[in-house]
Amino acid sequence: MELRQLEYFVAVAEERSFTRAAERVHISQSGVSAQIRQLERELGAELFDRSARAATLTVAGRAALEHARATLAAAAAVDQAVGEVTALIRGRLTVGMVIGCTVTPLFDALAAFHTAHPGVEITLLEDGSDRLVEQVRGGALDLALVGTATATPEGLEAMTIISDRLVAAVPRGHPLAARGRVTLGDLDGHPIVCMPPGTGLRTVFDEACAARNLRPAIALEASAADAIADLAARGLGVAILGRSMAQRYDDRLTALIIDDAEAPGLLALIWRNTSSPAVREALRCCRRAFGESPPDR
Repeated sequence: MELRQLEYFVAVAEERSFTRAAERVHISQSGVSAQIRQLERELGAELFDRSARAATLTVAGRAALEHARATLAAAAAVDQAVGEVTALIRGRLTVGMVIGCTVTPLFDALAAFHTAHPGVEITLLEDGSDRLVEQVRGGALDLALVGTATATPEGLEAMTIISDRLVAAVPRGHPLAARGRVTLGDLDGHPIVCMPPGTGLRTVFDEACAARNLRPAIALEASAADAIADLAARGLGVAILGRSMAQRYDDRLTALIIDDAEAPGLLALIWRNTSSPAVREALRCCRRAFGESPPDR
């Protein structure tokens, strides 16, 4: 008894026709008929009643059908399991990371993945968040850590790592420093230091300003939070940062919650919902790593 014989048997049973079954399995009708006859000889019983126009199951055929389906399913499961192991032995994992964002738990996750699956080649690339999203959508990247204004970018799966309110960070002695909280309107007339277009925080800031018909004076742009903070500390502008990011610079800057910028900036891990075995394993490593310690940004 061969798997292909069981496949042809199930096809004829489901199509109720040797002709349609042959089209389904892409061989000639005579080939299907010959294999079914061989199977019947091996089993010692006829599986189909051929006296009518439609191929109908005999009592023996009905008894065999579910077992044939189960055998084919088990064979497919074996093939899938071996394929997944093979992919994890000789596969590739391509990861993207937003420029200027040092996230040590991601590095911990990649190290754990490499230890468990040393045969998988790991590639790590930096780019702007908007381009990383498109590369994941297009399949150029398997997963990416991005800044985003939406919890789950369209067409992708996502795991939120950080959800951060926007703050305006100013040096001691700045006219806004004593206020404690500000509005977007309060920033009017002050030069702004922020991340470039295409980053999550910039998108959130731009959308909040547009909703209030405000056009902030973007004086300086930098991809790294350290650079933005350094520029603001030198009096070159008001820094727009996430609240957790700004906490790193509280010895030099005063962080002011922006009351009317309520939507948070998000740091998220994104991937396609048709993920490979390597991606699924990498995600398991990421969930463990990010669950143990907060990202260092």
